[in-house]
Amino acid sequence: MKETYTRPVNGKNVEIQPSFFKNLMNLAADSIIPYQWRALNDEVPDAEPSYCIRNFRAAAGEIDAPHAGFVFQDSDLAKWIEAASYMLMWREDKETEKNIDACVDLIEKAQLEDGYLDTYYILTDINKRWTNLRDNHELYCAGHMLEAAVAYYKATGKDKLLNVMIKFVKHIKSRFGTEEGKLRGYPGHEELELALVKLYEETGDKEHLALAKYFIDERGQSPLFFDEECKREGRGIGWVRSIYEGGAYYQSHKPVREQIKAVGHAVRACYLYSGMADVARETEDERLKEACDTLYENITRRQMYITGAVGQSSFGEAFSFDYDLPSDLVYGETCASIALLFFAHRMLRMSPKGEYGDLMDKLIYNGTISGMNLTGDKFFYVNPLESWPERSRKNQQFAHIKSERQKWFGCACCPPNLARLVCSLPGYIYHTQGDTVYFALYTSSNANIPLENGNAAFSVKTGYPWDGKVIIQMEKAFSGMTMALRLPAWVKTYKLNINGKFAHTRMQDGYLYIEDALKAGDEIVFDMDMPVMVMRANPKVRATSGKIALVRGPVVYCLEEADNGFDLHALSMRADQNMQYAFDPDLLGGVGTITADAYREIESGWDDNELYADHATEKAPASVMFIPYYAWNNRSVGEMTVWVREEK
Repeated sequence: MKETYTRPVNGKNVEIQPSFFKNLMNLAADSIIPYQWRALNDEVPDAEPSYCIRNFRAAAGEIDAPHAGFVFQDSDLAKWIEAASYMLMWREDKETEKNIDACVDLIEKAQLEDGYLDTYYILTDINKRWTNLRDNHELYCAGHMLEAAVAYYKATGKDKLLNVMIKFVKHIKSRFGTEEGKLRGYPGHEELELALVKLYEETGDKEHLALAKYFIDERGQSPLFFDEECKREGRGIGWVRSIYEGGAYYQSHKPVREQIKAVGHAVRACYLYSGMADVARETEDERLKEACDTLYENITRRQMYITGAVGQSSFGEAFSFDYDLPSDLVYGETCASIALLFFAHRMLRMSPKGEYGDLMDKLIYNGTISGMNLTGDKFFYVNPLESWPERSRKNQQFAHIKSERQKWFGCACCPPNLARLVCSLPGYIYHTQGDTVYFALYTSSNANIPLENGNAAFSVKTGYPWDGKVIIQMEKAFSGMTMALRLPAWVKTYKLNINGKFAHTRMQDGYLYIEDALKAGDEIVFDMDMPVMVMRANPKVRATSGKIALVRGPVVYCLEEADNGFDLHALSMRADQNMQYAFDPDLLGGVGTITADAYREIESGWDDNELYADHATEKAPASVMFIPYYAWNNRSVGEMTVWVREEK
C-alpha cells in the first residue's frame, strides 16, 4: 500500500501569491487571529464570554476563579494557537508569537506533576478525571492541544509546548490500554487519534502511533465502554444516547472496521474517519483502509450537501440517513465541513485520486468559509442552504438557523477551527510521491519542492476559482520528474500546452500526468473551461425534487434577498437558457455573479381571505442574480436559497 502514498508538501515550501487563498490568509492574519485573541480574553463587547484564558490562569494559580464555560473550553485556545502557528509559517508577527509564548507558559504552569492537563477537572474535582470519557472531552482537548504543540514546534522550533504534551501523552498511555489495571476506554469526542499520528510523524516515536491505533481498535468493542462507564459511575444513558441506538452517536456502535455508514455527531465522525485513515496509512492496514473507503463513499454519495456540508440533523448535530438532505432544517456545522476536508485530505494521502481534491475544493470555497463574514469578525455555527429570517425567529424548530452571523459563541468550536484551516492552506496544495508533484488545489504560488531524486521549483499564476486558466512557469526541473494536474470532475473541455505546443498526458484517477520531459524555463498552460452548470440532486433527495442549483467551477451559487427581493420561494427558472457570468471586483470583495431569466409567482387573482383555491397562480417574468454561496449575509439580513424551482 505504501507505493500509493503521497506526502503533503510543507507549507514553508509554498509561498502563496495574490489570489483568493492569499486574500483569505491575509484576512486571517489581519482580522481573524487578533479578533479571536480578544474573544478568548473576553474583550469583545456584547459577545458571549469565552472564559478560556481565564480558566488557564486559574488552573496555573495566577487568579482565584472557578472554571467557567463548557467542559471543552480548553480546545478553543488550542485551536487558536494552532492557527496562529500556521500563520507564523508565512508571516512574521512578533506580537502574536509573544502571546502564544505567554499561553504556553500558562499551560505549562497549569499542568499537574503527573502530566495531566485539563482545566475543567483541575479546577473542579481532580478525583473525577477519566470518569466520564463519553461526555467530558478530556481526550478531545488533549488532541487539539497536541495538534497546537506540533504546529508551533514546526513554525518556530520552540519545543516547550511539545514537551508539555508529550508528558501528557505519557500520562494518557499510563491510564489507557488493554493491560490489566488500565481503562479500556476511548474518546467520547474523537480528535486525539489523528493528533497522535501527527506527533508520531514529527517525533518518529512508534508508541504514539501505537496509542492512536489502540483508540481506533478499541472503539466499538463489546461490552461497550460507555455503557460500562455509566453503570460504574451510576449515570443514565443520556438524552442523546437514548435515540442513537447502540452508541451510534459516538460511532461506538460497532468496531470501526465493520462500520459502513456515517452515523451520529458529524464532527466526531469525520475526526474519527480522519484518524482511521491516518492509522491505516501508517500501519498499512488494508481492512481499515477499506472501511475508510466505504464511509467516504457513504458520505459523499448519499449524505452530503452540494456545498460539502454534512450533518443533516440539529438534534445531536448529526448525520441522519441516506438521501435525507433538507435545505431548511440542515445543521451543516462549520466544524463538520472542516472535519470532512481533513478526511478527504487523508484519503488523498493514501491514494492520489482527483475526487479527493475535488471535495477539498468544494469545501474550501463553499461549506467552510461560509462560516465567517468577509471581515472575519462574525461567524456561523450552522450553514443552511435556505434561510427565511422570520421563520427562524418565530418557529422554534428553525431556531438553530441564524439569519445573521454572530460575534462569538459560548460553544465556540467553529471560529478557531476555521482560523486554523485558513492559516494552514499552503500545506494542502501540493503532494509528492517519488519524483511526482501532484497539484491537489490551484492557486497562485511559488513552490520549491524536494523530490526523491532532485528539486522541483515553479511559479503558478491563476485567477482560480473565477478563472480556469493555470499558468505554471518551471524554474527548476530534472530528468524523470513528473507533474500531475488534477482534472476536476466539473471540467468538460480543457487545453494543456507546454511552450505553446500540445502536451502529452495520461489520465489516471482524475489526474493528468504530463509525459513530456520538463526543463527549467518551460511554460505549462492548463486552461479548464468553466461554464455555468445546472445541477440537480438524485431523485431520492425529496427536499430538492423539481429544483435546480447553479455551480461554476468549484463555487456553488445562491439567490439572496439583497439582489432579488423577498419571497425567493416564489421564483422559478428554466435550465436551458443562456446565463450570463461576470466578475464584479466591487461586489463582496470581488466575486463572480450569474444573471438569468426567471419567473415569479404573483398574488394577482388571489383574495387576501383565500388560503386555498382551485384557480391557477399567475407568473411574471423576472431577472435574478446569483452570488457565491459563501458570501451571503454580508450586506443585510434577508432570505437566501441555493435551490430554485425548475420551470419546464
